[in-house]
Amino acid sequence: MLIGGQKDDFEESSEFILQELGVEYTVLETMRREINIKQDLRSYRELKKIISEFKPDIVHTHAAKAGAMGRLAAYNMKVPVIVHTFHGHVFHSYFGKLKTGIYKILERYLAKKSTGIITLSTMQHHEICDIHKICPREKAHIVPLGIDLDRFQENQEKKRTEFRQEWNIEQDTVAIGIVGRVVPIKNHSFFLNGLSKLKSITNKKITGVIIGDGDLTDTLILEAKELGLIVSSPTESVLNPDVVFTSWIKAIDVANAGLDIMCLTSLNEGTPVSLIEAQASSLPVIATNVGGVTDIILDGKTGMLVNVNDFDQYVEGLLQLTESKDLRELMGTAGKEYVFANFHYMQFCKKMENIYSQLLQSVKTEKND
Repeated sequence: MLIGGQKDDFEESSEFILQELGVEYTVLETMRREINIKQDLRSYRELKKIISEFKPDIVHTHAAKAGAMGRLAAYNMKVPVIVHTFHGHVFHSYFGKLKTGIYKILERYLAKKSTGIITLSTMQHHEICDIHKICPREKAHIVPLGIDLDRFQENQEKKRTEFRQEWNIEQDTVAIGIVGRVVPIKNHSFFLNGLSKLKSITNKKITGVIIGDGDLTDTLILEAKELGLIVSSPTESVLNPDVVFTSWIKAIDVANAGLDIMCLTSLNEGTPVSLIEAQASSLPVIATNVGGVTDIILDGKTGMLVNVNDFDQYVEGLLQLTESKDLRELMGTAGKEYVFANFHYMQFCKKMENIYSQLLQSVKTEKND
């Protein structure tokens, strides 16, 4: 049984993925990202009712709000095994010291109610267990993300032509993309400034492609224009743009096929799916070295890692990739081989099945003792 909350207004729904897979699901109207005591209590009661009827052996939660509501409901309904996955965390770069401290206390409390914690990378495991001390190391299991990667290698030339025709990007232009919510933590201003600087030092034709949407989209479009960049968007299409704002794109395999380089400029990350998908598409990556990024990018081989807000290092790396098609192809090939070997969904399923079995067995053993 799959249960989810409502998306924010600026987010694109991911329900189409479940529909394509034929997976049944329930969306709780009362569960949303923002804290709302009245609505959150209703979500909690709804979850308890669902659990009492379904009687699961395992409840596995994801994300902060669903993770809190789901684990509390499961614990109070005496579900045998309760598991939570940290896809990222909010323990730095999101809030001030007081609010961050409150979130840490809450997550430590929830971790005590959990049978197991899943982290997605070695770095994230270190952050959760050692730096922020959310739970002891022996309670947390490292399970890298598993994704259906095959479609990212299918019909790439056709997809490339399709994407570039839609967004008026010429075939000889180097397209540099970034994928994600347009919110402060993703640091899109850094991407725009890097693009502007790059245009002033290279003779190559380049176009930035911002895939996603969020609270800062309008502000970012204005910022791009103030930098002297020619902007194209779904409501303002132009020929030969300097930067394209596409909003959300469901067929990300088509978008990736149309790009030449993938960027990430975040101040904080878990394990960004966009970078795994980029490498599966044979794209070289340049990314800030935050969170679990270091566990999915082989620095100097499948991409380049740069320090947070090190503008000169970022632009230099971007320039190298822009100027050298051979370097892009070398890193792109290495990236494809790396993620297919380490982040395919079949490996993920096997690891999770083993962890579920171990946790169920440990609960049975404790009861017998």
